[in-house]
Amino acid sequence: MPLEAPLPPLAERIAALNAATRHHGAVSVLEKALTDPSVGRTALVSSFGAESVVLLHMVSILDRSLPVLFVDTEMLFDETLAYQAEVADKLGLMNVQRIGPDRADLLAEDNEGILHVHDTDACCTLRKSRPLQRALDGVDAWITGRKRYQGGARAELNFFEEELGTGRIKVNPLARWAREDTQEYIIQNRLPRHPLVAQGYPSIGCAPCTSPVGAGEDERAGRWRDTDKEECGIHFVDGKIVRGPKRSAA
Repeated sequence: MPLEAPLPPLAERIAALNAATRHHGAVSVLEKALTDPSVGRTALVSSFGAESVVLLHMVSILDRSLPVLFVDTEMLFDETLAYQAEVADKLGLMNVQRIGPDRADLLAEDNEGILHVHDTDACCTLRKSRPLQRALDGVDAWITGRKRYQGGARAELNFFEEELGTGRIKVNPLARWAREDTQEYIIQNRLPRHPLVAQGYPSIGCAPCTSPVGAGEDERAGRWRDTDKEECGIHFVDGKIVRGPKRSAA
């Protein structure tokens, strides 16, 4: 049996993937990620938050057995946990993997469950970033819901990008979507909405660090309110957690 040819370097594979999908829509990009051997073993990372159902629905159409990594920080809203079970059942997702913090780490670093009060970054690292890094150890590529309109470093986002320092590919099928596209997709496909959206939560994280958003506020204003923190830190560069730019005082 002839040996398989080695894959090209990661940067070349990513450039070829972006060139091949330059004019593609989100579903086609996602299908490419799931079927092209140059991408490798792929998983979807989902918070089952306000807009997560879009990618979950696309995955349910293309491959219901795809690993879906759901990080349960053990500080999520009860509504999020119920929504996760509802969506997984409705869409027939067959491989939702609940990822949680290490018990020994919790005992050593947050035994009383109040780390978030005085160090939100450390809490996110303990309860979300570190567990996700462990879950991604055997994965070649992971799918995110990031979009260009969210600004900052995401403004020039490509469909495929290198996660520096890990050798993994990040896939961003919704990179070119506007906020209106997401809402239209949910409506057209009659997808269930997270129950907290109707209560003024357009962006949903852990219960202690998420509050309702008022009229005229940015949709992420309720995340870590009154702090300069904007990201939980699940994206990595050179193996280190990458947090977003500080929120403008304007």
